[in-house]
Amino acid sequence: MKYLYLLISATLVTALFANCAGNKDLQEKAPVKMDNAYYTSQGDIIKLFIPVTTIQTNIVSLDSVYFRNKKTALIESPNSPGVYMATVIMEKPDMIMSSDPKEEYGNKMPQKMKKMDFELKDDEAILIFTQNSKVKYYKLTGVKERV
Repeated sequence: MKYLYLLISATLVTALFANCAGNKDLQEKAPVKMDNAYYTSQGDIIKLFIPVTTIQTNIVSLDSVYFRNKKTALIESPNSPGVYMATVIMEKPDMIMSSDPKEEYGNKMPQKMKKMDFELKDDEAILIFTQNSKVKYYKLTGVKERV
């Protein structure tokens, strides 16, 4: 019985630590008041927009986002005050594909993709922000495309 208790408590502690390591300080509450985030796409360029209604700039600073397996800086839109945007470039490498290996000589070696800190669906993004000099994360869900 003593060993069973020890085994159950060790399993519980391991599960708790594994769960905490996976969320990387993911916040439950949004750091700012915002409307639904959306994106537009034109070819290989995706622009993510986060409309912010209220932000305390002396406490919270919106830094960047993870979206579509890319990390991109956030800037305030010059055309729309209060709207933060990120530009994600979904580049595809130029490659020559041929049955003759000599024609493929100029192709660059594919680069390994960095492992993302978060696993996200296509309609999710992670907002990276600084609050009181500490980096924090907030998950945006339901990010829809606007045409």
